[in-house]
Amino acid sequence: MQNTQFDTPEYLAKVDAWWRAANYISAAQMYLKDNPLLKKPLTANDVKAHPIGHWGTVPGQNFIYAHLNRAINKYDVDMFYIEGPGHGGQVMVSNSYLDHSYTDIYPEITQDEAGLKKLCKIFSFPGGIASHAAPETPGSIHEGGELGYALSHAFGAVLDNPNIIAAAVIGDGEAETGPLCAGWFGNTFINPVNDGAVLPILYLNGGKIHNPTILARKTDAELTQYFNGMGWEPIFVEVSDPAHSHAIMAQKLDEAVERILAIWQDARSRSANDATMPRWPVLVARIPKGWTGPKTWNGEPIEGGFRAHQVPIPTNSHDMSTADALEAWLRSYRPEELFDDNGRFLDKWREISPKGAKRMSVHPITNGGVAPKALVMPDWTKHALKIGTPGSQDAQDMIECGRLMADVITANPDNFRIFGPDETKSNRLNEVFKVTNRQWLGVRDAAYDEWIAPVGRVIDSQLSEHQAEGFLEGYVLTGRHGFFASYESFLRVVDSMITQHFKWLRKCKTHAPWRKDYPSLNLIATSTVFQQDHNGYTHQDPGLLTHLAEKKPEFVREYLPADANTLLAVMSEALTSRDRINLIVSSKHLRPQFYSADEAKELVREGYKIIEWASTCHDGEPDVVIAAAGTEPNMEALAAINVLHKHYPEMKIRFINVVDILKLRHPSIDPRGLSDEAFDALFTRDKPVVFCFHGYENMVRDIFFPRHNRNVRIHGYRENGDITTPFDMRVLSEMDRFHVAKDAAQAVYGEKAADFANKMDETIQFHRSYIREHGKDIPEVAEWKWQPLAK
Repeated sequence: MQNTQFDTPEYLAKVDAWWRAANYISAAQMYLKDNPLLKKPLTANDVKAHPIGHWGTVPGQNFIYAHLNRAINKYDVDMFYIEGPGHGGQVMVSNSYLDHSYTDIYPEITQDEAGLKKLCKIFSFPGGIASHAAPETPGSIHEGGELGYALSHAFGAVLDNPNIIAAAVIGDGEAETGPLCAGWFGNTFINPVNDGAVLPILYLNGGKIHNPTILARKTDAELTQYFNGMGWEPIFVEVSDPAHSHAIMAQKLDEAVERILAIWQDARSRSANDATMPRWPVLVARIPKGWTGPKTWNGEPIEGGFRAHQVPIPTNSHDMSTADALEAWLRSYRPEELFDDNGRFLDKWREISPKGAKRMSVHPITNGGVAPKALVMPDWTKHALKIGTPGSQDAQDMIECGRLMADVITANPDNFRIFGPDETKSNRLNEVFKVTNRQWLGVRDAAYDEWIAPVGRVIDSQLSEHQAEGFLEGYVLTGRHGFFASYESFLRVVDSMITQHFKWLRKCKTHAPWRKDYPSLNLIATSTVFQQDHNGYTHQDPGLLTHLAEKKPEFVREYLPADANTLLAVMSEALTSRDRINLIVSSKHLRPQFYSADEAKELVREGYKIIEWASTCHDGEPDVVIAAAGTEPNMEALAAINVLHKHYPEMKIRFINVVDILKLRHPSIDPRGLSDEAFDALFTRDKPVVFCFHGYENMVRDIFFPRHNRNVRIHGYRENGDITTPFDMRVLSEMDRFHVAKDAAQAVYGEKAADFANKMDETIQFHRSYIREHGKDIPEVAEWKWQPLAK
């Protein structure tokens, strides 16, 4: 470590002034709505009625942020900040105000006393800004309200960004969460030649909300064992006395940055394919919680423990009895040395800010990415299956999808990735491994490993849905493209993460229009409820459909492709979309193929289609409408039509396949929704509708509730499952051809259908007996092929 201008006492004094200014503004934001420079003694009119916020992690984060600025200047590196501690929103706001970027983005927050007053008032205040790093916060790609994902987002962001360092600050409360513990394994997937680096900064401050933190009570020796075992090189820094802490922090942070630069230099002297997993540094920083704030209150210690977590002094506009203590605390930062008479941060301190896009608050990676590129989408129809007679050939939809994804990888060699929790092959995306490997920098075993190499576009070798989802979020929030494929039921493990991403997108549009748009977050749910025969009930839950349907409609699409061609058309649409969450529910098993490429295009473009070759009413009014959304629902509905047509050739049936299920909603709920006229033209105003659906039935019931025609009978997932045959999985929820045919006949003919209904019941009973004796489905089901309808 060479001494430079950035190591002198004079420079470190400027770092200290920056830190004091950030602390002052951060504390003032919690309490003040006027008199931001304390030009007069505090009065009730200066103080908020209900000061809200979190002080505990703020001064330590401000200390880290100030020193990261110094490191950027010293080493001319590109770096951005991830704020893992849940509620320290003042940190990124205060520091971006000091480096002027907050004013650049929000000109009404001026660099004077009036602007500082506004900045203080809006913090955690009605109509103002959040107490955590939100989409409105300059420099943020990470919403810290839900703990656990700081490392996952950081790793996703630095993939394919070889010159970026993500400074991921991790609170020691966050460090106790399962997702964050899983996050440490992200070093296994970072190639030091093609990717950037994550510098984890484990901020051990000693307390959570009301408890000590586990890692803060570990010794350095214990933490060294912990991190060494996971492939990290810990660098310890402990500070407590502000007067002597800057030199210590500067030395330790320099050590970490120089370690990263040395790893890059060494690795980049060789090919990326020859890269090995380095020991990246992790900075373990013991910094007291609530540092520089009140030491004690009412005879109890504050600084260094859980009591510093939120608002440390109980001053508010209704009770000013403690205002003297608040004012003394604020004045301890010596604001008169930091701001001029007009309230402007003095240039002699501001000059240590990184310049232009080097500022972490406005680095391009934090707003749409570094030189983002649109996805090159190959023509999916090159892989389309040639459909003769519908249902006459079988294929596996996800295998066909894999062929297209191989083309996408080839066309987008550095801005498209596939993520998942050890399921890419299980989910039948095998074809991608003809053009890429799994990226893995850990130890390899040639006898057992399959498609594992230092360079690859698939990251699925860690069995953690949180990690895979977090990687994808970090990747798309920094301007790249990809998808996350998982077993359907286990997407529920991360549905709160998906919710947070939705909230991020929405807040960007409503509160941060300066944000650029993002490639969509694409989720493929496979191994679904109606095909989980060997894993059974524990592996069944289509609830993500319902969960996402409750969100604002402009940001959510839910696709239920019935076969390979519709899946290919859906993927082309989803991967090229922006600012959405696309949920695609797909089969991976051998299934009949029904829809031509042209039909698939229309199904995705319109969201639905009347299937003439499976209808008998043609242009006339139907006796019954049968609709299906999903792979197995489509197949069972068509099989039911065959059964019905055989017994009731005179019955006028209209069959509708639905791919974009949310398109059916009323326009008062979803702007894309069908008008009443269009909905009636599909489903009629009063004829019975039998709807076969992949998910929970209430979702379809809600779709029909505001419509003229509520005469709908829904066959969806009814929370029944077992270890059984594939067809019996559908029978258990009555989403099978025999229950559907029975329901349709009774809807049209009432009591006159009694004999037919009995026959269906007998067939179902025969099925139940047969599978328990033979362990396979009855021949009528196993050998079924679509029978073209007589004209």
